Amino acid sequence: MADFHLQALNEAGQGNWQKSHDMVENFDDAFSCLIHGFLHRQEGDMPNARYWYNRAGQSMPNNSLDDEFVRIYELVSAEDGL
Repeated sequence: MADFHLQALNEAGQGNWQKSHDMVENFDDAFSCLIHGFLHRQEGDMPNARYWYNRAGQSMPNNSLDDEFVRIYELVSAEDGL
């Protein structure tokens, strides 16, 4: 499933917020929830972002969006799990 997550992240990285969101919104796995949280953080909807980070088993970070994108991309690429 890593390819699916990388595709969703690539869409987000290309500015295709809605497409990335549509890809992950119906999945409950930790990576999808993490990406979903990142997208809502990017959108500026912090309560919704916090909810999805919590669903991923993480606290919402206070790093930059660019740093968070890289962090999530590296996690998914390494398939380290959360």
